[in-house]
Amino acid sequence: MKTAVDARPLSSPRLQKQAWVWLRLLHSGEVKPWDAQAFQRWLAASPAHQAAFTEAKLRWRVLEEASTGLARTPAGSAVVAARHPRRRAFLGAAMGAAAVAGVAVVYPPAGLWPAPDEWGADDRTATGEQRTLTLEGRVSVTLNTRTTIRRQADGIDLLSGEVAVDLPDERRPFIVAAGAGRSQGASGHFEVRHLAQRVCVSCIDGSVRIAHPGGTRLLQARQQVVYDARSIGASVAIEPANVSAWRGGELVFRQALLADVLDEIDRYRPGRIVLMNAAARTRPVSGTFFIASLDEAITQLQHTFDLRARALPGGVLILS
Repeated sequence: MKTAVDARPLSSPRLQKQAWVWLRLLHSGEVKPWDAQAFQRWLAASPAHQAAFTEAKLRWRVLEEASTGLARTPAGSAVVAARHPRRRAFLGAAMGAAAVAGVAVVYPPAGLWPAPDEWGADDRTATGEQRTLTLEGRVSVTLNTRTTIRRQADGIDLLSGEVAVDLPDERRPFIVAAGAGRSQGASGHFEVRHLAQRVCVSCIDGSVRIAHPGGTRLLQARQQVVYDARSIGASVAIEPANVSAWRGGELVFRQALLADVLDEIDRYRPGRIVLMNAAARTRPVSGTFFIASLDEAITQLQHTFDLRARALPGGVLILS
């Protein structure tokens, strides 16, 4: 876990750490198609990302050669040889990512079946998956993990989950309906999160108008508002880099409650985390975690707050 971040460009050490996380995931043999897609997006973000990953690969190769040299016994050779099928499995998943990226695949939700208000959805993302759609030939909509939407003529219905909307500067409105409200933008970038009967709308740049039975709000860049079925709150200032961190493969928390942090981590992994320690639920957490290595984040939180962990079948983890 790192300390809280700001909006400044990524430092070289931080990029190197991200590259190392990706490299370990890619060599794990457990890469999903959307993991490979997310890696390609990260790699294409800038030449600095590509340079960091190239350096990480060189370091990995040096370590691998060193470990191979130390494991020249028959038993050691068997261990090294056993790694190759998993590496080939990753290569197959990574090469298939490009084909998967252009196919609209419908995945089951996290539960055994969709909630009634999600029946008839047009697009869903699985646990840990992120997918970008181009709607109306002009609007880019990125679906975060466990997100369900229904397409409309003038936008989308966000039934559950989280979306980021990137609009061209042509003043044609695009609407995201979520819960009791409708968020309308004509240009810029805004994000909408619909979880646990509450909706959070964040304006990253441009402007967003929110219509709600409890009133109307006009958000400008770096503003956010939260509403539910009964009321809508006042706008508050935000740090856009933190709100949008999930699009770059990170989760950023600033003085968040431990219970809320674990709930957020839970959205990106199969199974469930259950925090049984009532005293720890309200402990504050500030830091940044990589989505590609959330098991490490859970272990760090466990040690930081002196929690005992017990793993149960079905991916259930009890922290007490």
